[in-house]
Amino acid sequence: MDAELLRHTIVNLFEGFGLTVYIGLIAIGLASIVGLVLALMRVSRSRLAARFAFVYSTCFRGTPLLVQLFILYYGIGTLPVVRETPVLWWLFSDGGRCAILAIALNSGAYVSEVLRGGFQSVPAGQIEAARACGMSTALCFRRIVFPLALRQALPAYSNEIVLVIKGTSLASTIAVMELTGHAKRLMNQNYAIIETFVMAGMLYLMINFFLLACVHALERRLKH
Repeated sequence: MDAELLRHTIVNLFEGFGLTVYIGLIAIGLASIVGLVLALMRVSRSRLAARFAFVYSTCFRGTPLLVQLFILYYGIGTLPVVRETPVLWWLFSDGGRCAILAIALNSGAYVSEVLRGGFQSVPAGQIEAARACGMSTALCFRRIVFPLALRQALPAYSNEIVLVIKGTSLASTIAVMELTGHAKRLMNQNYAIIETFVMAGMLYLMINFFLLACVHALERRLKH
């Protein structure tokens, strides 16, 4: 690969790099919210809420992310009620927004299981001690349960972050020009398949390395 072709490849890949980071970070944030809500439902005393969370988690973890993405974009996005509702049409008419939604809903199911395990690992004695000190349920959750559960869940949660970033590559299947989308287009232009995708892989690695470093820094802070 000559210098001019290398420059052209790097410039185009970085155009998709920004969109990949955007999709990944928004999806991680939404997945964390979805996962927390579902985890609280799973450990709640409401059988209906716990059953709903279980069914949701099973369905989204048991089917491929690519299938879910196609259902949202090519299926739900073509329904007349969606086309006639401005808010729904805004959401489902754009491939990038559909990719964020699909990844967030899928990852939220995995995050819920990670957080549920964290909540269940909190010693009952500490909760009883907090209540004996006069803490309300909300205060006990904020100061005792959630910090301890988060500390236990962070290692597994970091793995899910990596999977989310890698999952953004599927957005290219619905014509979203993120990192993989640009790499596929460049491959058809320059036929430098190995070089192009090696550089794309390095950019994915860069994103994940940074995010994992942030999670590990938070993990170290929670231990002190």
